[in-house]
Parts: sequence; structure tokens; C-alpha cells
Amino acid sequence: MREQKADRRRLPAQGIQPEMRRAFVSLALLCFCIVLGVSTGQGQDETQIPAHQSQDITPLRELVDEVQQKNPLILAARNAWRAAEQVPSQVSAPPDPQIMVQQVNVGSPRPFAGYTKSDFAYLGLGVNQDLPYPGKLRLRGEIAGRDAASARERVEIARRTVVEQLKATYFRLAYIQKTLGVLQRDENLLEQIAKISEAHYRVGKGNQQEVLKAQLERTKLLREIEMRHQEMATLQAQLKQILNRHPDSPDLNTEELTESSLPYTSDELHALARTGNPEVVNEQEMVRKQGLHVELARKDFYPDFNVQYMWQHTAEQFPDYYMLTFGVRVPIWRSRKQRPELAQAVEELNQSRREYEARVQQTYFDIRDQFVTAETGARLLKIYREGLIPQATATYQAGLAGYQSNRLDFETLLTSFEDVLNLDIEYWRTLAEHETALAKIEQLSGITLR
Repeated sequence: MREQKADRRRLPAQGIQPEMRRAFVSLALLCFCIVLGVSTGQGQDETQIPAHQSQDITPLRELVDEVQQKNPLILAARNAWRAAEQVPSQVSAPPDPQIMVQQVNVGSPRPFAGYTKSDFAYLGLGVNQDLPYPGKLRLRGEIAGRDAASARERVEIARRTVVEQLKATYFRLAYIQKTLGVLQRDENLLEQIAKISEAHYRVGKGNQQEVLKAQLERTKLLREIEMRHQEMATLQAQLKQILNRHPDSPDLNTEELTESSLPYTSDELHALARTGNPEVVNEQEMVRKQGLHVELARKDFYPDFNVQYMWQHTAEQFPDYYMLTFGVRVPIWRSRKQRPELAQAVEELNQSRREYEARVQQTYFDIRDQFVTAETGARLLKIYREGLIPQATATYQAGLAGYQSNRLDFETLLTSFEDVLNLDIEYWRTLAEHETALAKIEQLSGITLR
């Protein structure tokens, strides 16, 4: 009897043990898969990329070449420059001569009346030529030349602005595409964590709240993935607009984001900006142009001249007449015209000088600001690579092992998982901001880094 009762007491235990063994085996396999996925997938250089992004990669250099040939803002600025180059020869050319035909009658308004009877009736041919004061035409040509040089710099301004916008959008798109891979990978890991919590719950080691919490976090990740898909669509549209492509053209897949170095100091970049920044050079051209305007305003105090020659032919019995006329246009309204004109030119010269100084200072500030951003980003990237991400990954893996053996609560495990996810995303965002700052420095200083 005792043996039968003992057998009956062992029967329930024997019925539960296989189920518990299967749960523990499943739990161990899930933990192994998660640890393996984190150890092989975590890191700034090994994050999985969606399959559609691994094909048809468009290098940034190709897009830079394309945008310089197709962007309408660059093309419009280039056309304006070519048009401005045609002006100097026009304004520096002498005034066109005026050809005159004159017929004088005597005794009657009828044509050629008295032509054979009076030596006052004649048919005259003449030419009239205006002669500006020496140096005025040259100055007008040089002023137009400064305008053409300014138009050339505006082409460079448009080109660099568009290229900087292209690079900033490209880097942002690369960041979004990269973090999509991170979110999709971590969404799979979180799904596996949810399965572990369910396994704990089935064997009585966990509670339903942990299961629901894991499902909630997974749903939040799905929301983040959808939001990044929306932003990616917006960035694709912006890139196509900059490249002047059709909105329905194929989407672009970016290169892998890599860190670029900045082999210049802040002072070196400031020195390069004085000659390499088109906005600064454009302001220099404006100063030169206004200086020429002052010189031309001083020339307007001097008179302009006029020469006229005429041949007058009468009948055969009368001699021909030859007439040469020299005229002077005297600037007598100096207090109302020439002096205010000179004062205006001087004030505009001073204005252009102040604008040049302001542009230089603004450029120095912008370079310094972007330089600090790039330098800080480089240091942060090193901290992420060598400290934060490896430490967060190790903490997560230890927490996962502790949660498996029921030595760590679910909230602590979830916190360590979120740390890994957030640090990974922050790394790529910092890298994209670092590259964007370098692109802005390229625009400001005239250097080329990538």
C-alpha cells in the first residue's frame, strides 16, 4: 500500500517535469539567440541594413556632380553670370554717331525750292558724335566688370549652397536608413524578450504585467519604424527636388555613413574663408565697384563734348559749304546734381565696406560654430565606440542572463535594452550631424573633404 501511495504522489511530478523541461529548454534557446544577436549585430559598424538598402547604392560624389549640372538655381545663376559678362563692352563703347541729312529751301516750303536761284538753298550731309570726358567710359566698363565678377561669385554661392543642402539631406537620409536597420533588429530582439517573459509566466516565474510591458515596448518600436519611414519619404522627395529629378523616379539608397576627418585648424579655416568663401569675395567686389562709382561721380564734375561736321551742297553755280561744330556740355548744377551724386557714392562705398566687415565676422562665427560642432562630434563618436555602446551591450547581456535565472527583474532588463537601442541611434545621429557640420565648413571655407 505504501508503495502504491508513493507512486501516486510521484505521478503528478512526473507529469509536470516534461513540460517544465520544454519551457526551460525554449527559454534557454531564446536567451542564446538574443545574446548571439546582440553580440553579432550590436555596434556602430555592423548594424543590419534592410535588404533594399544593400542594392543600387548611389555614392554621394555622383550626386554632387549631378546637382551641379541639373539644379535649376545653379543653372539660373550661371546664365545670369554669362549675361553680365556681355555688359562691360557695351557700356565702355563710345556713343553711336548720328548721321544727319538736311535740306534747306528758299522762297517756298516746296522741296528744293530756290535750289538753283539762291546760294542759301542746299542739301546737307553731316555726322554728329558725342565725346564723354576722358576716363568715364573706362570707369563704366570697370563697374560693369565688377558686376560680372559679382555674378560669377553668385554662381559659386548658389553651387555651394545647393551642394551643402544636398549633403545635409543625404546624411540625414543615411541616418534614417541606418536607424531603420537598428530598429528592425531590436524589434526582433524585443519580440524574443517577450517570448522569454511569456515562458516565465507559463512556468510561474513571471507575471502577466511583464508580458504586457514587453508587448507595449515592441509596439512602440513599430511606431518609431513607421515614423522613420515617413521621414525617409520626405527626405527622398527633397533629394529629388534638389537634383531636379521627377518625383516618381526611383528612390535613392545612400552609402554607409563613415566619419570624415578635418585636417585644418580654426585659424586656417578663417584664413581660407577670406579668399575661398564666395559671399566674402562677392562683398569685396561690391567694395571695388562702389570705389569705382565714387571715381565716376568725381568725373561727372567735368564736361562732356560734342563734335559735328556737315557738308552742304548747293547748285553747280554756287560753292559748297563745309561746317565743323564743337560743343561742350557744361555741368553748371553742381550743388543740385554732381555734389549729391558724389555724396551718395561715398556713403554707398562706406556701406559696402561695413557689409564686407559684417560678412567676414559672420563667416568667422559660422566656421567657429561648425568647427566646434565637428570637433565635439568626433570626441562623442569615440566615446560611443569605445565606451558607451560596449558597456551598454555588456550590461544588457548580463541582465539577460540574470533575468533568465530569475536573479534580475524585468524592468531592469528592459532599461538596459533601451540603453543599447538609444545609444546605438544616438551614435548614428551624432555621426550624421558631424558630417553635416563638415559639409557646412566646406561651404564656408571653400575646401573639399569628401
